[in-house]
Amino acid sequence: MTQPVGTGARPLAPAPGAPTPELRVARVRPHARRLFWPVLVLLAVAGATGYLYGNLPAPFENWMLLTAAAVVVFLLVLLPFLAWWSHTYVITTRRVIERHGIFARRRRELSHVRGYSIGVRRGLLQRMWGAGTLTLSNGVDDPLRLRNIPDVALVHEALVDQVEVNQILAHRDAQGTTPTSDPRIPPAPPPPAAPA
Repeated sequence: MTQPVGTGARPLAPAPGAPTPELRVARVRPHARRLFWPVLVLLAVAGATGYLYGNLPAPFENWMLLTAAAVVVFLLVLLPFLAWWSHTYVITTRRVIERHGIFARRRRELSHVRGYSIGVRRGLLQRMWGAGTLTLSNGVDDPLRLRNIPDVALVHEALVDQVEVNQILAHRDAQGTTPTSDPRIPPAPPPPAAPA
């Protein structure tokens, strides 16, 4: 994730009423440590297949060994990997989006402008890996749980910043005032010139 550049470490605010583009702040998957057992199974199957290939007792053939190895790899390695790979959390400047599902994709969103509380839960193993579970609750819908997020403190800070910025912009747009209407506030500096 990168920090936005602007005056006073804040991004330049768009003019009131002007459409703001939705930008991606972060895209994360659950922590990859849940792939430990599939990797261990893959190594064991590869080792056992290599050792037993050509050394099977009389009634068994090599194609049976390869078929059994392929089934085990598909069920215990490939499917868990695809389940992990297909579960993503996207944080944009407007909302949090959860997408998951291998064959049937499901999607859930939570808007920053409505505001929500953020709960952090970190177990012992999660603390060792720097991960955690964030629970986003707006009090109306079911809570959105971002489970096993790596670098949970940074993601928490990004979510707090996005809620704050969105609520400030929504309040300013609802008031109908421009930030430069107050004579005590100096105008924003001009953007830097493009290099020639």
